[in-house]
Amino acid sequence: MFTRSRDEVEKVEWGGGTSERVVTAKDNMGFAIAHTVVRAGTESKLQYRNHLEACYCIGGSGEVEDTEGNVYPITPGTVYVLDEHDAHYLRGGKDEDLILVSVFNPAITGDEKHELTADGFSSY
Repeated sequence: MFTRSRDEVEKVEWGGGTSERVVTAKDNMGFAIAHTVVRAGTESKLQYRNHLEACYCIGGSGEVEDTEGNVYPITPGTVYVLDEHDAHYLRGGKDEDLILVSVFNPAITGDEKHELTADGFSSY
């Protein structure tokens, strides 16, 4: 057993916000957990081609949009699940950050960085 605080891990800037990766591949759990903040007013084009991801909202608000144009509001208590390596647009709220607990399978190493560009979906 172990414990780890967000204060003990690096805050990684990913373009639309920050990620604190509290459980990573080196912990040998088969999944990873990150505390993710999506900044208010931002939009990021994302796709995880090597990982499945589920995000549970613990604060703030925002939305996720699939490539078919379906928009899903995200508020505390809502989970969104990218179970098919789904390309998506992730947006922070208009006036507040979106705060998520993100779970990745398989586990991320923790040092991945997004490269947000206008012409494609960032991935790792």
